[in-house]
Amino acid sequence: MWAAERNFPMIDEETPTFMAQPHAKNKQDLKGADVVVIGSPYVSSSSDEWAGIAKEHWLAAPKRVRQQSIRYQSGYVQDFRLNVFDHLKLVDYGDAEIPPEANVGKLDPELILQAQSAVESKVNDALDVGALPIVVGQNSPCSSYAIAKCVAEHTDGDVGIVSLDTHWDIFRECPQTNDPRIAGGFCWLYKTIEFHENIHARNLVEIGPRGMLEAPDVVEELLNRGANFYSGWDVRQQGIEAVCKGLDHAYNGTSAIYGHFDMDVLGGAGPAPGDILGELAEPIGMTDYECIRIAHELGLRGVNGFSFICIPPGSPVMYRVIVYIVMYLLAGKAMRRRRLS
Repeated sequence: MWAAERNFPMIDEETPTFMAQPHAKNKQDLKGADVVVIGSPYVSSSSDEWAGIAKEHWLAAPKRVRQQSIRYQSGYVQDFRLNVFDHLKLVDYGDAEIPPEANVGKLDPELILQAQSAVESKVNDALDVGALPIVVGQNSPCSSYAIAKCVAEHTDGDVGIVSLDTHWDIFRECPQTNDPRIAGGFCWLYKTIEFHENIHARNLVEIGPRGMLEAPDVVEELLNRGANFYSGWDVRQQGIEAVCKGLDHAYNGTSAIYGHFDMDVLGGAGPAPGDILGELAEPIGMTDYECIRIAHELGLRGVNGFSFICIPPGSPVMYRVIVYIVMYLLAGKAMRRRRLS
């Protein structure tokens, strides 16, 4: 409601920058940034739909999140009496240059790798200047594995992962391509641990899967290798503060943290009906508050890369949830900086 009374930077004629912060058009513009927002409009479907919903709605997520972000007057988070932008410099680096062909027609492994590389390029630019990359996307590998890979390659030491998801994404190989190089939506997490020697199951905290969706042998394999698991049922039984304490497992002995939020984790428990997610919706979903609380905890503890996939399409309030997750994460980061200074 405030947008009509303000001027703000535009990425294109329909897309403002995230929270009306500066638009970084090249790597030089990232100098001095603490946080870099990157769009990753990629959907892994060979048809006009994904999960029963028109692909165009999924692809619009980076734009829609940015559009909703400018309804907020500033970076002042009243819950904490804190203006985030008094403490952190955020820039919007626009969208990764994903080849248009990657979003139409057959799922070609070479095009998928090109799309992944386009995201990696921007994420690496952010990491090179010491900033936190936050990728707003929709599907793997472009908005999950690409970020984990970059964090792993920038880190001397082990990397912990905090993953929120309805699905573990631990097929041993991508069934969409049957190409062992592709860390796709069914397998990105398994492939991340397989591909990177400094990422281990013992430093994975997986939050939100529930019910009867998974192949038991792979889940049990990762649990036997030390993975830490809080199901949707566990979140309800133990409470969100206990789950936040359980993030210790990602931080123990690690030098960096990657936070991955697959927003189908909301299921039917978010601020919009679960069915907005089409085939991805499941009962016992996490709430918007629980997701925001975990993001804030990551900010307080420290996080080196962060990304979203499966942002529920077509609902303004769901896009606002993404804005809240980012801003409460950054509020935690600002508090951490003040505490350490």
